[in-house]
Amino acid sequence: MELKATRAAAIGNLENFVENNLGEYSTLRNFDFGPNKRSNTSCLSPYITHGVINEKEVIRKSLDKFSFSKNEKFIQEVLWRTYWKGWMELRSGVWDDYLLDLKRIKEEFKDNGNYLNAIEGKTKIECFNEWVNELKTFNYLHNHTRMWFASIWIFTLELPWQLGAEFFMQHLYDGDTASNTLGWRWVAGIQTQGKHYLASEWNIKKFTNNRFKNIKLNENAPPIISDKNYTILHKTFENPINIEKKNLLVFENNLAFEITDFAIQKFKKILLIDNKNENRNIKLSENVVNFKASLIEEQKKRLEEKSINCEIIDINEIKNLESCYCLYPTVGENLDYINQNTLKNIEFLFRKLDQNSWKFCNKGFFNFKKYIPKIIENLE
Repeated sequence: MELKATRAAAIGNLENFVENNLGEYSTLRNFDFGPNKRSNTSCLSPYITHGVINEKEVIRKSLDKFSFSKNEKFIQEVLWRTYWKGWMELRSGVWDDYLLDLKRIKEEFKDNGNYLNAIEGKTKIECFNEWVNELKTFNYLHNHTRMWFASIWIFTLELPWQLGAEFFMQHLYDGDTASNTLGWRWVAGIQTQGKHYLASEWNIKKFTNNRFKNIKLNENAPPIISDKNYTILHKTFENPINIEKKNLLVFENNLAFEITDFAIQKFKKILLIDNKNENRNIKLSENVVNFKASLIEEQKKRLEEKSINCEIIDINEIKNLESCYCLYPTVGENLDYINQNTLKNIEFLFRKLDQNSWKFCNKGFFNFKKYIPKIIENLE
């Protein structure tokens, strides 16, 4: 499985999946046939995470092929990330507390043999070891496999979920603050308190076509207990009525300016922000760093082809900028940098999709699902 860091590759993958494999998605989506047999899933998440293509494009293309009822499961999966982001925006303290816990736990486990064996793929669990190597090699794992992996990490290897979430963020091309953090919390049993996900031998064998043997897991572990509750924040995601001709900051989550809601606006200059590892709490692997850098360079090239004034700058340079706009980076490392440096010179611009979706993220996904037809109606 190879992912090219270009918008053309993203569009090609989308078109190929919709034309040839979307029809069987709901039937085959839970099977992991291995890294070289991914036709049953779209593998678009690395591109969607970086905004190289967006949910709107993906949903529209799928609806051009099939009806909503035929497509419903696929569209739900596309909007899961949108939902997780909205959920996190309304409870951003979850991310703050995660980073605090991670810092403490990393120090406690830096010499822990069980942890070191896990991240090197040297446990006694064959499938887990293979997934560690697959993650490091391809920087991608099937969604079902991510659930198995997290469950084994937490309940069989008995390691803190925070370290597992960090490991994923370090190596996944589609690493996303909200989806990753909340997904690990869900497996542990603290996202929906008392409801955890336990991987089982029969389930792994069935959905991997019996590729693995000797799968000895703790299938009776209780959920992780947390008494921490988060008050829903009152946030408004409103854009300015008039957008002036100022510089626009673009972070790694919006790397296709030409398809954003603001593409017709005339900005003074588009500044593509490079956030290097020294500024991050979670240090990314070399593969992920290079993937992001390539996507940023490719966005610059596409903008220059359209004669749009642009430049790649280091994130530290934004401290010295005059008043400017910024495509909202969402809760995570980039927004943390802005907040921690108290940068009052930046005014955020929000996507219409997020404005129309995040207001429905105050409860669980099953409640959110009810509003998906309405959200789709508002796609322009």
